Amino acid sequence: MIRDVYLKMCPCRDLLDMVASKWTALVIGDLEDGPKRFGELKRRLEGISQKMLTQTLRTLERDGLITRTVYPSVPLRVEYELTALGRGVTEPLAALRLWAQQNYESVAEARETFDNAEPMGLAPATTR
Repeated sequence: MIRDVYLKMCPCRDLLDMVASKWTALVIGDLEDGPKRFGELKRRLEGISQKMLTQTLRTLERDGLITRTVYPSVPLRVEYELTALGRGVTEPLAALRLWAQQNYESVAEARETFDNAEPMGLAPATTR
């Protein structure tokens, strides 16, 4: 079956939304180096809340991009690792992260220019 993400009812849009998430891109990027524990991910991903990290990991596990392995020890040790499917998305997400890092200043300048510009062609509405 051919899927077209430009169509409103395409089920692939949910997948695109999940993969395009900032936290998904960063979690997958951090897991490229190998399995990590929750605390390691939390320390590396500055600014992510425990709730958001938990939600992101659950989504990635549900979608088959990572595995969660529980080791019976005291305390319990849990590790997250990319699956083959998850490794398949690392290259495009790495390119996206790199693009963001390389182009941030240009985008920030464009935003500032836009925000400081006079609105063109937007005259106040008149009433009759």
